[in-house]
Amino acid sequence: MAPPQQQQQLAKPRNLGSSLPVPNVQDLAARPGDLSPSVLGRYLRDTDAAPAVVPAIGADDDDSVPVVDLARLLDPEHADEEAARLRVVDDVKEDVKGFFHLPLAEKRALAQEPGGGAQGYGQAFVVSEDQKLDWADMYFLYTQPPEYRELKFWTLGPPTFRDSMERYSAEVQRVATDLLRIMAKNLGVEHAEKMTRIAEWQGMRMNYYPPCPPAHDKVLGLSPHSDPVGLTLLLQVSPVAGLQIRRKGGWIPVAPLPGALVANVGDVIEVLTNGSYKSIEHRAVVSACEERVSVAAFHSARFGGVYGPLEEIAGGCGEAPRYKTASVEDYVKLVLSSKLDGKSIMDAMKINP
Repeated sequence: MAPPQQQQQLAKPRNLGSSLPVPNVQDLAARPGDLSPSVLGRYLRDTDAAPAVVPAIGADDDDSVPVVDLARLLDPEHADEEAARLRVVDDVKEDVKGFFHLPLAEKRALAQEPGGGAQGYGQAFVVSEDQKLDWADMYFLYTQPPEYRELKFWTLGPPTFRDSMERYSAEVQRVATDLLRIMAKNLGVEHAEKMTRIAEWQGMRMNYYPPCPPAHDKVLGLSPHSDPVGLTLLLQVSPVAGLQIRRKGGWIPVAPLPGALVANVGDVIEVLTNGSYKSIEHRAVVSACEERVSVAAFHSARFGGVYGPLEEIAGGCGEAPRYKTASVEDYVKLVLSSKLDGKSIMDAMKINP
């Protein structure tokens, strides 16, 4: 029998559940004459209950999203090297946009499969026939470690897609690992691998948000939620604004910044740090006239591991664990069987909700 560490390395995602099939939104948006009230109605939200959007704010405002120069943070002497490595960002931007502009039949050939998790082309977190839908399409791939990849879902469309995605995936995983190492140091966690292990798995979610002229202010591209992973690094491919984070009861727009990645603390980090780091609730809105594309790199632990508060944090100073411990597999099954709804996953993981 293989030792526990090797078992964890060999474990691979299987039979994780899946999302219900839904209409292709890009196709709906391209045929406005067929967008009947009954079809559009499944996407319309209750605007009366929506929190207010906070106006655009300056960089010095307490509510602004902080911008960190990662090259300076890690090693100022190697800033040029870091910039060169991240030039792959331009390549992956073009290839992801190219994928979403392939003919619909080519994309549908990569459709998600029942029980296959979120991998493939379609949508995620649709668990009932009557829930409100997001005005978006999604293409999801397992990208790290390489043995987790299901290449039948990898497009042959833009001929450079696989190469650019592999390079981008490796570079973004490296950035995530560096950030988690810094978090571990800030938390006083002696062995950084207790944090960096949650960058060993990576999934890439590519989002396409078509414009919605008749109801852009009544639909959402992505429902409010916190990411049920460890750390998310988001690339805003388009210059069109759409990402918003919840703060002080309102929504703050996060403007696209050239050359930047948006770092989002996920639910798993909240669990591991026993609430010292809080996951961020966010959503995506859509434009009346412009498409928007983004790429979210999700990072978590490999299958075969567990999630729970770290002993150094939950066991120190008499602090009791606030969150349950669960295997990675059971946690992922919980996530994929739920709809996006605020911080509902965190509520399920709390010992005393």
